[in-house]
Amino acid sequence: MLTLKTITEQRDEVINRLSVKHFNATEYINRVISLDALRRQTQVELDANLAEINSFSKKIGALMKEGKKAEAEDAKAEVSTLKEQCKSLEETKTDAEKKIHDILLLIPNLPHSSVPAGRSAEDNVCEKRGGTIPTLSKEALPHWDLAKKYNLIDFELGVKITGAGFPVYIGYGAQLQRALINFFLDHAREAGYLEVQPPYVVNAESGYGTGNLPDKEGQMYHCGLDDLYLIPTAEIPVTNLYRDVILDKALLPIKNTAYSACFRREAGSYGKDVRGLNRLHQFDKVEIVRIDTPEHSYQSLQEMVDYVQSLLEKLELPWRILRLCGGDMSFTSALTFDFEVYSAAQNRWLEVSSVSNFESFQANRLRCRYRDENKKTQLCHTLNGSALALPRIVAALLENNQTSDGIRIPKALIPYTRFEIIK
Repeated sequence: MLTLKTITEQRDEVINRLSVKHFNATEYINRVISLDALRRQTQVELDANLAEINSFSKKIGALMKEGKKAEAEDAKAEVSTLKEQCKSLEETKTDAEKKIHDILLLIPNLPHSSVPAGRSAEDNVCEKRGGTIPTLSKEALPHWDLAKKYNLIDFELGVKITGAGFPVYIGYGAQLQRALINFFLDHAREAGYLEVQPPYVVNAESGYGTGNLPDKEGQMYHCGLDDLYLIPTAEIPVTNLYRDVILDKALLPIKNTAYSACFRREAGSYGKDVRGLNRLHQFDKVEIVRIDTPEHSYQSLQEMVDYVQSLLEKLELPWRILRLCGGDMSFTSALTFDFEVYSAAQNRWLEVSSVSNFESFQANRLRCRYRDENKKTQLCHTLNGSALALPRIVAALLENNQTSDGIRIPKALIPYTRFEIIK
């Protein structure tokens, strides 16, 4: 969340920048400033009362020594009244602080100055593209038909045992999944990321720490009996490893990678846009997370973007990088680059990764800090990216590499699949 200092000292700037995300922050900001003024004034009155109580306490002792019992009793009565006032002031202050915190949770992160001021995905800016879009035969099939033809994925069986959006991977399909996971994890380790294996369920505090709660509460599966949430991304548990932690600056940037299953309730619309692997409730993903200093975080962001690009090049997929506009950005992000691959049989681009810098927004919620050269604590910057999400990668690999002899496996992936073609 934004810091109180940022809001009170840069009111107009905050409102203007949030308008790029098409978020009207005026009422929220004014309410926070008003509550903060009340909190400050209450603190002044509370401090004055406490000082007066301290003065009276000394006076009572002196009066008692002088045998002025009646005056001492009057002073005690004053102290009692002041203590009641202090109790009321403390309640007012605590209430104001809670209200400020609750409002701050609802205010999005400020977009970076380079974020385009568009309203939807159509307004995103293509930064870069590469690879070659294949020319398929007229008999080419979309991945859901290929999955059935080669017995790779059974969508109907998934519906039977769970519901729509929970496919069952079979034979070469299951092996391809496992191969991609290992491929992504190995390359992440080679790029300097420490592999961790996090839990797939998190508590509410972890969800609030990364900004998924309350913003995405409706998209997360909730285990009511235990008050735990199935993770929609490994970003949540991995970033929360550093909740309430003060790091040594010399350790930064910290680089972690993790494989996890991901669970999302988002339903989406009907039709080809969500058919097959295009949108699932459960899917596999390898995530990369960085904790960094403010002055280095945008260099880290570029390194992460370059890294994800290298994975797509190794998989021989046509790709493009989009700089997201304000209207298409997440609640928590300051700057996001989306990666898309071209799905040749569907004739459309499919998102496979988002790489984002959250600046200090998550760190403020997490209380994730580092100690600088002057031994002062500062908020870290947090970043994360998909490297990569599997479903649409699999969809594009199946569609783009189909031939009359079967589905060809990219050269870089063969050591992981241990087969060159799916027949």
